[in-house]
Amino acid sequence: MRGDSYRSPNNPTPHLVTHASSLTRRLRGRIVDVMRTLVPVTRVRRHLVAVGALGLAALAATPASSCTTVCLLEKDRAVVAYNYDFHAPDGLVLVNKRGTRKVSMVPSQAATWTAVHGSVTFNQFGRDNPMTGLNEKGLMVSQMWLDETKYPAADSRPVVGILEWIQYNLDRHASVPEVLANAEAVRPMSRFTIHYLVADRSGDVATLEYLDGKLVVHHGAALPVRALTNSTYADSVAAFEQARRAGNVPASRSSLDRFVRAAVLAGAGQADPLGRGFEVLASVAQPNLTRWSIVYDLGAGEVHYRTDGNNAIRRITLASLDFSCSTPVRMLDVTTGTTGDVSAAFEDYTTSGMRALIESTYSKTPILQPVPAAARDAIAVHPAATSSCSP
Repeated sequence: MRGDSYRSPNNPTPHLVTHASSLTRRLRGRIVDVMRTLVPVTRVRRHLVAVGALGLAALAATPASSCTTVCLLEKDRAVVAYNYDFHAPDGLVLVNKRGTRKVSMVPSQAATWTAVHGSVTFNQFGRDNPMTGLNEKGLMVSQMWLDETKYPAADSRPVVGILEWIQYNLDRHASVPEVLANAEAVRPMSRFTIHYLVADRSGDVATLEYLDGKLVVHHGAALPVRALTNSTYADSVAAFEQARRAGNVPASRSSLDRFVRAAVLAGAGQADPLGRGFEVLASVAQPNLTRWSIVYDLGAGEVHYRTDGNNAIRRITLASLDFSCSTPVRMLDVTTGTTGDVSAAFEDYTTSGMRALIESTYSKTPILQPVPAAARDAIAVHPAATSSCSP
């Protein structure tokens, strides 16, 4: 992987993922069976197509000024701090299992894959559609809105939704180099526009953006500032250099100012990088919009977080979790718990629990309020109808 920014050609790796068009057709029948108790079957079939038209990417629709990620890298400790800014505060923390075979919910050329690694993710819009997460190997993925995003045109590659892209990478890869080596294996599809930051326990970091239909990666020497907000990485670094030359730290909540402020403050403040991470997130928080503040300790395999409505800093220790797919996926309401380790508070995942979350988040998100009930049902039941365990 080169240490400069580049636009990568399409070079899929078929052994990682295969087209699932015929498989998806068979599995849609299983989804219909699961949903018979929820809505009439004719409506189910119609809304499965409607959900596919959304590309599941509509589920990531956010205001243009939303989300901040910054890395605090000590000599022997990699910490990443992330603010999730959105309409709804609701969410589930999920324990996703290794050995699980999965099928994308996109309407055509749907990718299939098997999870190699277990992960903990923060979800609002479906089980395999996280906003951010950390896997058991220490790989972290976060997403942020980017107006300039333009995804690749249709081609022969398997397709995933833009939030499924996060789960796919957590499931398949252990490090930033692995993510970058296989970045063209699948094609993200969406009407909504985001970009990504990935980091691993070694302290390696990269950003991935889709600009003018091409993948643009910043990594190594091309990533002088290890942060990302809602502007292109190139524009963000230019703003950082301008502020550095002027000797000031901007105070507004604009995307570029949050980038500069987060990057500057990441190197100052508390000696403890976890405490400093929460300090930085507080400095770039947006009133009535920042819902979750998450600090990942990648080397320790720990997730520390506080949420809108529950300011207690809670901790999840990945080493204490069972990632075998012979046991159920687990879930925890993101607002649950008091200060300290909440790893033992998880409960078995239920489709009804996810359906209730989807109802709440859709109802609180203006762009998603028109989505009909049957389409919401289809999103909730898709994993149960299409996933299987291969321990």
